[in-house]
Amino acid sequence: MNSLLEPGMLVRHPTRSDWGLGQVQSNINGKITVNFEHAGKVVIDGAAVELVPEFDP
Repeated sequence: MNSLLEPGMLVRHPTRSDWGLGQVQSNINGKITVNFEHAGKVVIDGAAVELVPEFDP
């Protein structure tokens, strides 16, 4: 699913609910940069973490 994530999409981290809602900034070669409400900008290794798309925040 991570390969379908595009800039602007909203996601949540599956094990870090305290980070809140995040907006995808980029998705390049499996490295996904997300700006989370409570954690700021985080680079996620898409091979290690499957982000959860949020379609209805």
